[in-house]
Amino acid sequence: MSILVNAATKVICQGITGSAGAFHTRGCLEYGTKMVGGVTPGKGGSKDANGLPIFDTVEAAVSATGADATMIFVPPPFAADAIMEAADAGIAVIVAITEGVPVLDMVKVKAYLRDKPASVLIGPNCPGIITPGECKIGIMPGYIHTPAKSAKSGKKIGIISRSGTLTYEAVWQCSTRGIGQTTAVGIGGDPIKGLNFVEILDLFARDTTTDGVILIGEIGGSDEESAAAFVREKVKKPVVAFIAGRTAPPGRRMGHAGAIISGGEGTAQSKVDALKSAGVLVADSPALIGQTMAKALGLAEM
Repeated sequence: MSILVNAATKVICQGITGSAGAFHTRGCLEYGTKMVGGVTPGKGGSKDANGLPIFDTVEAAVSATGADATMIFVPPPFAADAIMEAADAGIAVIVAITEGVPVLDMVKVKAYLRDKPASVLIGPNCPGIITPGECKIGIMPGYIHTPAKSAKSGKKIGIISRSGTLTYEAVWQCSTRGIGQTTAVGIGGDPIKGLNFVEILDLFARDTTTDGVILIGEIGGSDEESAAAFVREKVKKPVVAFIAGRTAPPGRRMGHAGAIISGGEGTAQSKVDALKSAGVLVADSPALIGQTMAKALGLAEM
């Protein structure tokens, strides 16, 4: 099984005629994702380079194709409107890849989505979501992922990460050890975003085919501490974590907009301590994520 997306998911791309939208739409199609169309206002009635129909609005796209997921590559000033338009059209899974969305815009989006319980948002500023062998929505390299049914070890895990590149690193390390992935979710590195660790941990905890979870966090905010509290109370499966930014100085943003230690909160050590106290195995180096997960699952090193 999987969470949020699967082989039946029908996906559109908002911003399909832009260079990034066009490139990654093709990548998702080649992976096997059911891409059914795209949205670019003013270009409705035409087709993209892949022969997919283009619509002026998300509502029109959903009506014509039955799409239930969207991949957003709309420029930052318009990304918030694109997210809210998708929710208005009844899209269940909204994946905002766009980086640089203004924080105040995301404040409005979060408030707006409270009245749209049928829609969930992943991102913005994220690599997307993938259920290996079934559906890829985003920019991740599909070939490194191992479908759950193809796992040589028989073990399958879920991955939740604030970092795109560390997601790929964790996936590769697990794949080379014969550990499959049910679903990998890049939640993004912005301070205000859609689904967070707790919500996705809950989905993985309830997914009967997911044997364990990798959580990749970083400095800034208190999301990892909240995740630790949730793991302690609700998650019975093994959880492995890595926290990036241990050497970051306070007050200096490190890469992601949300990766900043401020007011004495959000340090790597506070997150590591909280996770360890909840029984999570914390890897000291990104190079040890796969090894630590194999150990947690009771597998011998391959």
